[in-house]
Amino acid sequence: MQQENFEPYINLANAIVKEAAKEYVSALRKLKRNRGNQAAMKEAMELEQFFYSQDFALLTSLDPDYLIQKLREKVCK
Repeated sequence: MQQENFEPYINLANAIVKEAAKEYVSALRKLKRNRGNQAAMKEAMELEQFFYSQDFALLTSLDPDYLIQKLREKVCK
């Protein structure tokens, strides 16, 4: 197959990772406002598990530790 045939799949993989990152930031912001928010804590933990999963590794070559660190920094600003 030619490279352009993979472009829709690459775009989908990027969109999945981007959405997970947005949801993670949202959960962290909720926790920043209310540390006792159990739903936000659960969501953040589930997303961290996703970032360390084989599914994530199939979607991207991003280092999960680096991504989590950068997203946390974004929330702490």
